[in-house]
Amino acid sequence: MEHLVPTREADTSEMSQKTNVLWLIKGLGPGGAENLLLAAARMRDREQFDYEVGYLLAWKDALVPALEGHGVVSHCFDVRDERDLRWLRRLRKLLRSKRFHVVHVHSPYVAAMARLVVGTLPRRSRPAIVSTEHNAWTSFKAPTRLANAWTAWMDSATIAVSEEARVSMSRRQRRRCETLVHGIDIDQVAAFRKGRQDVRREFGLSDSCVVVGTVANYHPKKDWPNLLHAARIVADSGADVKFLAVGQGPLQTDVEALHRELNLESTVTLTGFRPDAVRVMAACDIFVMGSKWEGLPVALMEATALGLPIVATAVGGIAEHFAKPGDAILVPAESAMELAQAVLRVAQDASLRESLAESSKAHAADFDAGRAQRRIEAIYRKVAR
Repeated sequence: MEHLVPTREADTSEMSQKTNVLWLIKGLGPGGAENLLLAAARMRDREQFDYEVGYLLAWKDALVPALEGHGVVSHCFDVRDERDLRWLRRLRKLLRSKRFHVVHVHSPYVAAMARLVVGTLPRRSRPAIVSTEHNAWTSFKAPTRLANAWTAWMDSATIAVSEEARVSMSRRQRRRCETLVHGIDIDQVAAFRKGRQDVRREFGLSDSCVVVGTVANYHPKKDWPNLLHAARIVADSGADVKFLAVGQGPLQTDVEALHRELNLESTVTLTGFRPDAVRVMAACDIFVMGSKWEGLPVALMEATALGLPIVATAVGGIAEHFAKPGDAILVPAESAMELAQAVLRVAQDASLRESLAESSKAHAADFDAGRAQRRIEAIYRKVAR
């Protein structure tokens, strides 16, 4: 990991042949947008593009080794939180130190501020700005929403991960935005199915038990109270169902307190952060997500590659991509009872699980990171300065 600016200068001839792209994001923890960058790093065109990544939060660095293992140099702007505006000066210093043709931003607040920084650079060396919206604008805090609306015109291209995210934008920006389903390395994820029995043994889960899994950060949008209350209802039904729940984040204390309050210790295993979250999910029989709002969750994409039946709330890109009967079992947000009933329905009907599993496998092709990365790189070629 490199702090602030790179210690090396790229070869001039190499720069003339390749498009230099800087990904910019708040942190590199194990979140959905961050994992999309990791998938893109694997799938990128190494002959035509050089990639580097800048991030604000030094304590969110879990994916740095993996990205650097794929040849993506990282630059930490080393602030404790995004309100420490020293990162703006450090970003500008990085952009002045090396010729980047494109800056691609993956966080709404970071995007708004980065646009202003790029606008201060000399026109001849000013990179094009591409932004990706991972959630609907309505989910942003008011200052972030306003800052985005005021600065979005500076983008050379804007991408939304779901149609809901696109239509939530300002009218002007909506017309300029392309909806593009991002993706995962489908084959790499699917390979984790082979370790199913090992993981079940690790967690003491019997072959007869139906295991419901989720991967979600401890964040308000994931609505862990909804999921935990649903799990309590499932447990009270007497069904032989257990939950494996992978997560970490700012609401950890609250989630763990509610877990204890609901006496879920024997029903729901809170694994905390797991670098092998996909491996854990491969041991499950059902994937569940109880979110209040979403863009298009990476964990859900991974569930399709694993062939897991999906039970989820009908929000954001989830509702868009699993809209047909038989695609998945979708329920309204913030209804623990309906979420629990859906889980029980799938858990107690083996033939339904099988049909939903086949549906998930069929949907997996929609989330191919290679296809998404080819389109993104076509956008880079078009806008690169």
